[in-house]
This record gives sequence, C-alpha cells and structure tokens, in this order.
Amino acid sequence: MELINNGLGESQTGGYDRIERWDEETTSKLTEHLSEVLNLLGEDAQREGLKETPKRMAKSMLFLTQGYGTDPADILKSAMFHEEYSEMVIVKDIELFSMCEHHMLPFIGKAHVAYIPNGRITGLSKIARVVDGFARRLQVQERLTVQIRDCIQDTLKPLGVAVVIEALHLCMVMRGVQKQHSVTTTSAFTGAFMNSDKTREEFIHLIGNNLH
Repeated sequence: MELINNGLGESQTGGYDRIERWDEETTSKLTEHLSEVLNLLGEDAQREGLKETPKRMAKSMLFLTQGYGTDPADILKSAMFHEEYSEMVIVKDIELFSMCEHHMLPFIGKAHVAYIPNGRITGLSKIARVVDGFARRLQVQERLTVQIRDCIQDTLKPLGVAVVIEALHLCMVMRGVQKQHSVTTTSAFTGAFMNSDKTREEFIHLIGNNLH
C-alpha cells in the first residue's frame, strides 16, 4: 500500500509516517560523545543492542532541551489581546517535565499559574507553552518557578502573577537519599498576590484541591 505523506506526519491512507527533523551536525557530535560514554561505563557501544543507542540518546537530549530554541515572551505576544477583565485567571494542573541540571535526571510534576489582567490577556494555551519553554532546559525547580512568573509579569504587565510548581525529582528517587514519594513545592508571586493576603489565599484555595 502506497503512503502519501501530507507533511504533518499523517498519510492519506490513514496510517502514520514518523517525520523527524534534527540538526544533523549537533546530533552527530552528540552521538560521538555519547558512544564514548557508553564505552567508559564498561559497555560495547558497537554491540547489536546498543549500536543505535547513542544516536537515540542524542535525539532524546535535543528533544528534552528544546526550550533553548524558544522565547517564551514571544509565545505570549503571539496571542495577546486587549480585554477589560481584571479578575483572576488560573490555569491549573499544567503537566511539566524538566531535567535537573545537577544530575541530568528528570523531574516531573505540574504547575499552577494565575495572573490578574491589567487590560491585556493572552491565549490560555500560551501559559502552558511558557511553562514548557522554560521547563525543557536544564533547570532547578526554584529558577523555573521564577522564570515563569517573571516572563508573564514582564510581558503582560498584569496586576499580579502567581506560580506554584510541585514536582517529583528522580535525582532524589533513584540516587542519593532514594526517597520514593518526596514531592518538592515552590512558589513565586508578584503584585496583588504578594501584597494582598486575601488575593493570595483565594489563589491557594482555588488550586488547593489540586495540590499534592
């Protein structure tokens, strides 16, 4: 059966063709180094089961750190609208994954983001994309929380921003203290969320049922 690709990875027959686009030079260099890593670990990078692993690892690393190629502020600006709405806007349970910069192991969790517009709003999906833009880099959770907050504050100029992130860090689960169920929570606030106990408590109440 002939498959005709439509350019989006889907074929006219209803099947699926995988299309991968990678920087070949970067992928090649990473593959070479990762092959050496496997050898240093005591493996044979040329044996059948591992022969393609360095390239797969290279592509995986490029995917997991693709946030370096995005500007989260531009994401917000791409769908920014004037709207006279000045109540709290919350996007809850934004799934995220990132890579701990200390051990290059994943941390996985969710973000709750709120802002109070001051004449400008953005598309709701753009908030989630901002989270991804910063998360898909080598990170620490504390910095990630502040970066999301500052990007929204600096771009939309709202009356306030609130960000709460909860995450499970595999560097704590798989090595070190090896605690299987320890969750880390971080928060960052600006404007009304920082200056008003009532506003901050309303935000915490509204996301409270979603907290770990």
